[in-house]
Amino acid sequence: MPEIVQLLASPVHRYLGRPADGPTPAAPGELVEEIRIRAGLGIVGDRYFGRPAHRDASVTLIASESLPPGADLVQVRRNILTVGLAVDELVGTVLVLDSGEGPVSLRVNRAAHPCAWMDATIGPGAWKALRGRGGVRCTPLTDGTLRVGPVQVTTG
Repeated sequence: MPEIVQLLASPVHRYLGRPADGPTPAAPGELVEEIRIRAGLGIVGDRYFGRPAHRDASVTLIASESLPPGADLVQVRRNILTVGLAVDELVGTVLVLDSGEGPVSLRVNRAAHPCAWMDATIGPGAWKALRGRGGVRCTPLTDGTLRVGPVQVTTG
């Protein structure tokens, strides 16, 4: 059964300026056990919540299978880290996740392409290695809550 391994809701942008300068420090408590999602708005408490420019990309997912050992959401700045779910293959679908609090529907709009920051946060070569495996950007279609742990998945 697929699982949600980590969840990130960060109120701050960490990748400002040039990658060579390094990211700003992580906000305390940005890795959480659950996130609340609002339809059309994103993740409550996240830096992209309710921002018009990010409504079609306010929730991001990445598969742990795409990351090198030891890498996590703090480095890649996606919101949901899964295992057992090929998220990069879901572009153009509606993904429904249920981690026990009821279904949450996400329209998977496009790939979340990696950037040069990956070399700075994960290590040299990560940017190139994550091409085509950088996760997906989604629009939340329903309100709901997702938690770390097993998750039921349907697509359509």
